[in-house]
Parts: sequence; C-alpha cells; structure tokens
Amino acid sequence: MFKEELKLVPNKPGSYQMYNEENVIIYVGKAKDLKKRLSSYFRGKNTGKTAKMVSEIAYFKYIITFTELESFILELNLIKKYNPKYNVLLKDDKTYPYLEYTKKPFPKLKVVRYVKVKKHKDKLLFGPYVNAYAARRIANLINRLYPLKKCKGLPKEVCLYYHINECHGYCVKDIDKDVILKMEKEILSFLRGNDKIITDKLKEKLKFYSDNMNYEMALELKEELEYIEVILEKQKVQISSNINADFINYYYKDGYIGIEILFIRNGKLNGSFDDILFVPDDYKDELESFIALFYSKNEIPKEVYLPDVLNNEILKEVINTKFFTPERGQKKRLLEMAKENARDNVESNYEKNKNILKRTEGANEELSALLGINITRIDAFDNSNLFGSFSVSGMVVYKNGKPARKEYRKYKIKIDKNDDYNTMKEVIYRRYYRALMEKLEMPQLILVDGGKGQISAAMEVLQSLNLNIKVCGLAKDDKHSTSQLIDGDTLDAYNIDKTSTLFLYLTSIQNEVHRFTINYHKQIRSKGLISSILDDIKGIGPKRKNELIKAFGSINNIKNADLVELEKYLPSESALELKRKLEKNDY
Repeated sequence: MFKEELKLVPNKPGSYQMYNEENVIIYVGKAKDLKKRLSSYFRGKNTGKTAKMVSEIAYFKYIITFTELESFILELNLIKKYNPKYNVLLKDDKTYPYLEYTKKPFPKLKVVRYVKVKKHKDKLLFGPYVNAYAARRIANLINRLYPLKKCKGLPKEVCLYYHINECHGYCVKDIDKDVILKMEKEILSFLRGNDKIITDKLKEKLKFYSDNMNYEMALELKEELEYIEVILEKQKVQISSNINADFINYYYKDGYIGIEILFIRNGKLNGSFDDILFVPDDYKDELESFIALFYSKNEIPKEVYLPDVLNNEILKEVINTKFFTPERGQKKRLLEMAKENARDNVESNYEKNKNILKRTEGANEELSALLGINITRIDAFDNSNLFGSFSVSGMVVYKNGKPARKEYRKYKIKIDKNDDYNTMKEVIYRRYYRALMEKLEMPQLILVDGGKGQISAAMEVLQSLNLNIKVCGLAKDDKHSTSQLIDGDTLDAYNIDKTSTLFLYLTSIQNEVHRFTINYHKQIRSKGLISSILDDIKGIGPKRKNELIKAFGSINNIKNADLVELEKYLPSESALELKRKLEKNDY
C-alpha cells in the first residue's frame, strides 16, 4: 500500500496529513523523519484506532520543515484548523472561568474566561474555577459584602447599589484611598485562600438579620456561608509553598488514555481538569499535542509538573513556562495524585466508553452500508411553529456518529403561512446556498423530520443548487415515535429493528434535532411574550422594547437582571415597575 509514494518521501522532519476518499483530512501528525513515520503506518502491524484510521486513508500529503519544533507548531495549527477525525481534540474548546479583580481606576470584580483576558498590571486573575456557577456565586457574594464598582462606565447619578450600601458612589465622589486599600486587602486575602475575614463578615451579617427577624435574608446568607465552606473544604489539599502550578499526569489502557491536570494556586488545590481520550498506538505524540492545545486556550501557570516521559524540549519551546519532574516530596505526591485520578477515571469509564464508541461507530457504518454511501457527516433538520406563528427550523450535525454541537444552526423562517413543505424548502436553500458560497463542509446525508413531502421539498432545492446529496426522511408513528427511515431516491421505507443500535442511533438524532428546534421555538415565543408584557409599562416604546429583547432574549433573563442592568435600557421608574411586575406574576 502506497509503496511507490513512500519511496519519494524524504528522511526529513515535517508534518503529514492523511486524507479519506472525500478529500477530508482525517489525521495530522508530525515526525523527525517523515519517511520512517509514514512507512510505519503501512507495515500491517497496526491495532485499534490506528488500524481503523489506516483503513480509511485514500492518500497522504506532507510539508517539510527545518526542525522538529517547526513540525510540531505546524501540526498544532493544522489540528486547530481542520479538527481531524482521528486526532485528539479538546472538548468544546474547553476554557475555564476566572475572577478578575481590577484595581484602577476603580475597584471591580467580575467573572471572565481566560481567552478573553488582556493582561494588565492593574488586573489580577484568580482561578481557574471548576465551573462558571462557582465563580459567579463567589463574585456575587464579594460584590454584596463590599462596595465595589458595579456599573459599566460612570453614570451621571448614583444607582440603587449606592442607596443599599453596596457601592461607594464612585460616579459622584472621591473615595479615601485607605478605605479602598483596606477593602482590597481583605478581598485579595480571601481570593488567595484566607477565608476568615469573609466568613466572619458573613456570620456578623447573619446575626444582624436574625436579631432583626429578617429570616429570609438570614437564610440566604446561611446558604452562602455553607457554600463558601464547601468550596474551601475542597481546597484543603495544599503544599508548604505558595506556588502557582499545574500537575499533569496520565493513565493508559487499551487505546484509552485518561489525562488529569491539578490546578494549584497559592499553594492550594483550586480545581482540576480531566478527560478520557481514544488515541492511536503512539500516544506520547498525542499527549504532547493535547497539552499544547490546552494551554493555547487556558492560563499558563508559572510552573508545570509532569512525568519525565513528557518533559521534553518541544513542549518547553511551545509553552512559555518552567517544566519540572519532581523526584520526591509533596510535589511528587501531587503528581501521583493526578495519575491516580486519571487511572480511576479510565477504569470507571472503560467499559462504558468502549461500548458507546462501538455502538455509535457501528451504527454509523451500518447506516452507510444500508444506503450504499460512506457517511462521515449527517445534517438533520426539524421545523416548529405555533398555529402558523413563530415558525423556526433547526439543524443538528453528527460527525462519525457523534453530535458536533458547535455546528448546530437555528433558522427563523420568513414565510408567513403554516406550510411544512415551503418551510423545508426555505431552510434547505438558506443552508446550502450559504454552504456553496462560503465553501463549507457538505454532508453525505441529510435527514428530514417527516415523510415524502419534506423529502421532496429538500431534494427539489438541492437539485436547483446542483448538489448531489442523499436525502432520507425519519417518519413517525401515531404515537409520535420514530418508525421508519425513508430513502429519498427510491422512496423505499426501511422498517428497522427497534432493538438495534441503528434504530437507537436514528432515534437519538431525531430526538436531538427536535429538542434543539423546540428550545429555539420557545426562545422566539418568549420574545413575543416579552413584547406583550412591555406594552403595559409606561416609558417603554418600540425602540426601548427592541433593545431589551435584543439584550436579554427571555423573560427569565430579565427577571434575573438587577436594576443597574435594566437601567442601561430603561428609565429608573420603568425598570422598577418592570421588576415588580415580573416578581409579582409567575412568568
């Protein structure tokens, strides 16, 4: 296989790309010696994921570089660009939330994602936090206990926060520097792990509200205190020095590799990242790529500790930090802890992941065989309306048997009448006309929710665009459950065994596109409801109504917004009336 092509490959460093029959890149790799590495794939000794990948290779290309470092950087750039099927990728471009404390011109605390942060001497970053909920809850608590600046810009007059002693009124007066420095010292001390001042403040306020029989506020503060204590309990693992470091380790078993990253901030365990990857036989290269991709999206700490097998010059060149492999003491114990967590994650999920992979890949291959095409991408569509109003469509995408959520799309339908046929024509035209114009990836199969009418509408549009894409319909029975797969070319109906993995796979796709579309339909209806509620409030005209709908999107978001946020779009009296109306009525 590829005997003649391999003779022409040089013994030089570089990056290589494997393509399938659809001219899609399915794998990107790097090598010190391109000839040796590429030849190793075609000697018939591959197992697991590598064997499956090799079976799909139609041809390969390569780019020669001068050094191994250049080939590594090129490999990372190509992985980010093409998201190849067989490369290890970050789930959903994972980034973590942080708390950003701004010193000047006014003290302020907010939640940020690291990729959005611009480094500045007057901005301090704390985290990462395991999830946005934890970060927001801590930020809200600190903003409640301390009169930090909460508005964007400088309003012309003081807001509600000033009147309830949660803001110093930076917009109207100068604040004593000593007052700000004392407040800043307490906040930063807490964010660095010293909890006593904050918990004492909470207990003091809790006693005040209890003594004054304000039991609702007392209960709320009691819950906040308990939450903070839980957060602090989780951070009890600590080491003697106040280091900021990540500890990375892994565990490998039969093609599955667990990776664990422990985040140590100010000497305390602040959180962790874990993932299970399905990797080729040579997993060391995959791990290096994964680590480099992770730090391209997240904060790079001052130190990274990892096992000796990963501690190499390539990572040191690509990631601007210090790498260590500890041989004894607390740091070695933390590295072992990371490995134990990775091992536990793999062992506890091993059978489940193995079965899921077999099931989804097997079902996708079974569908390919049934329809006589090689399917790597499926686009599925569904429509929704309410008595002809608020018509929408949704598209979900499955790649190699798995949902590709970043490629899901929503469509607000422009035709006025309740007409499934023309709705389908509109959404198919809008999607694939744009795909042609922007040279987007095309599917091998389009699934529509419905029977012959919806199939006919989709095929008519595809023919007008000169696109040859297979279309099938997912028909439902009288109980509104998936019943048949209808082939658009022959109109044959396949009655698939309801206990088979293929049937479960098709049902999951139909349920997913229905869920996605219905959720979008609810959002659109909610905006209509917002509009009717706003009509009854004095001081809200068409322009302000549109601004509110655009800014908040749903009744729930408006209900959860504070007065300061609402006053950006409404006069104070109108904002207050709206808040009271929403709190009084159960919308």
